[in-house]
Amino acid sequence: MDLLQVSQLLIAVAVATSILLQARGTGLSSTFGGESTAYRSRRGIERTLFRLTVVLVVVFIIISLVGARTTSPAA
Repeated sequence: MDLLQVSQLLIAVAVATSILLQARGTGLSSTFGGESTAYRSRRGIERTLFRLTVVLVVVFIIISLVGARTTSPAA
């Protein structure tokens, strides 16, 4: 494994973790008339976690594109 693959793997784990940390309070109860948080603004740690998730996804996409560009097709 080269450096791009290792960094891609670590960022993928970080993205999954940050998404799971944001997923609190979402379940079947909120689907059928539970507390609506669709129009609530993010504050404090929620906003920081949301921004971190966006940055991690952008970095993941960039690393994926760089990795796809640098690999040569198998002969």
